[in-house]
Amino acid sequence: MIKVKKIQNHLYKVSVSKDGHTIHHVSLYPTDYENFSQGRVEKIELIEASFRFLLDRESNQSILKEFNLNVIQKYFPEYPNTINSYF
Repeated sequence: MIKVKKIQNHLYKVSVSKDGHTIHHVSLYPTDYENFSQGRVEKIELIEASFRFLLDRESNQSILKEFNLNVIQKYFPEYPNTINSYF
């Protein structure tokens, strides 16, 4: 289960319950939001979809505890072209 909560202007808290419970802090800036979602979904939905994408590739224990959403594409180059299928 993935729960996303906005805690500041561009900062979100993500709780993941799978293979144990983990907490992550993710920043999402307007430019990245537009680049990855084209405004098709809400910011919280983009972050949740991004975690589903990550969980398909690694355990929640392996996901960085703090990161900017755009860093995903550095580890997984297919992210920008694949994330839309998770909406």
